[in-house]
Amino acid sequence: MLEIIEGYYAYFFLMLLFVIGLYAMMMKRNLMKKIMGMSMIQSAAILFWILSAFKEGATVPILDRAISLDNPDLYLNPLPHTLMLTAIVVAVVTLGVSIALAVAIYQNYNTLDERELLARMEEEK
Repeated sequence: MLEIIEGYYAYFFLMLLFVIGLYAMMMKRNLMKKIMGMSMIQSAAILFWILSAFKEGATVPILDRAISLDNPDLYLNPLPHTLMLTAIVVAVVTLGVSIALAVAIYQNYNTLDERELLARMEEEK
């Protein structure tokens, strides 16, 4: 069993981080805890992409006379890293908007508890 796990510790950590974030989003009643869970899921997805693009002993894809062009395995693929830069920007914007919405909800309803919030919104109708 340990032979299977060996070398994949980072993947198991990211799976655990994703599951904790999913649990927070699905089971917690506090909106801030749900937002933190969303952030954990986004971080786990971004780190997974970066980890999957890693190659041991590879270098950046810049022409180097010391490395032959015959073996492309010696170079990293820059596309996943570039895409994750965009994903980081989207994650930060999503986090900022969700926190701003949580602040507005708290100012209007004086609670971040989901059940209380739904009950108060139902009373307003």
